[in-house]
Amino acid sequence: MTGTPLGTPGTGASGSPLRVGLVGYGLAGSVFHAPLIAATEGLALDTVVTSNPERQQQARAEFPDVRLAADPDELFDRAAELDLIVVASPNKTHVPLATAALQAGLPVVVDKPVAGTAAEARELAALAEERGLLLSVFQNRRWDNDFLTLRKLLSAGELGDVWRFESRFERWRPKPKGGWRESGDPAEIGGLLYDLGSHVVDQALVLFGPAAAVYAESDIRRPGAETDDDTFIAITHTNGVRSHLYVSATTAQLGPRFRVLGSAAGYVKYGLDPQEAALREGHRPGPGWGAEPESLWGRVGSGESPVTGGGRPEPTLPGDYPAYYAAVAKALLEGAPNPVTALEAAAALDVLEAARRSAREKVTVTL
Repeated sequence: MTGTPLGTPGTGASGSPLRVGLVGYGLAGSVFHAPLIAATEGLALDTVVTSNPERQQQARAEFPDVRLAADPDELFDRAAELDLIVVASPNKTHVPLATAALQAGLPVVVDKPVAGTAAEARELAALAEERGLLLSVFQNRRWDNDFLTLRKLLSAGELGDVWRFESRFERWRPKPKGGWRESGDPAEIGGLLYDLGSHVVDQALVLFGPAAAVYAESDIRRPGAETDDDTFIAITHTNGVRSHLYVSATTAQLGPRFRVLGSAAGYVKYGLDPQEAALREGHRPGPGWGAEPESLWGRVGSGESPVTGGGRPEPTLPGDYPAYYAAVAKALLEGAPNPVTALEAAAALDVLEAARRSAREKVTVTL
């Protein structure tokens, strides 16, 4: 069957799992998408598209039954044999590949950022709606352990009214690694603002709602670097919450992943969710997935630093990246909600575009 229309229950051929074509087998495709697709009930990794012989060998070694294709057109030429396309190729290819998939009648998952501009994201969303097809954006860090824990705390009202949200995605990489993600060519949509910034901005909007104003500082710090590697974004949300977001490859001493300050208490959490590291090491979802040791739990309290024992330890909920593709499968098979819509991604791109303008013109941008 060709792709199941959004909101229409369906199954693969003869009740078999939905057949997934994965475009790209670099970091995103091999570390995140392929393992999570393979672990999801109702989905089957059917074809991997990569022209790189080494990556073809890697895909075949990791998934012996997978079919290989050197070009995305091979997928679209046999659209009737597939039920979902996942675009995990370089950023500049996201819009043309998602467009081609939708025009071929196939639902699509696109890695973040879905597009280079909010306008392009909204055009894709309109095309998907016109075709009655699912278009979902892979914002996996909505299922990070710290993010899930913070959502629970906010839902329970344990912090009171939140005044300030600080979120850091910092690394210490004093030498550029090269590649398209660090290219200065605007067509590549590289740099940390659109890479890690896509995550921290999306999380802030999910937690605290629409942005009213954006201020940003963006720098190229490292010798030989071509695009931003140290960026700060300040969002004033329409509800009055202020989000301070940091993404950096130049941080010699890492700050807390989250520091959330409210009228009743604060929550401070250090360390990254363990799921990416586990996937990179070849581990796969199963019992105990996404759990972290008690020594890494954050703390909730007021009036004293968590470093000196202030507050109480807050058990960190297990991270759950598998929940994203489980929700995609449910959306296709049962008509359940899309876990991350292109319009939500467009709202984040509005902020990223405003941040780029703010940093360039040294102004605060009103949305």
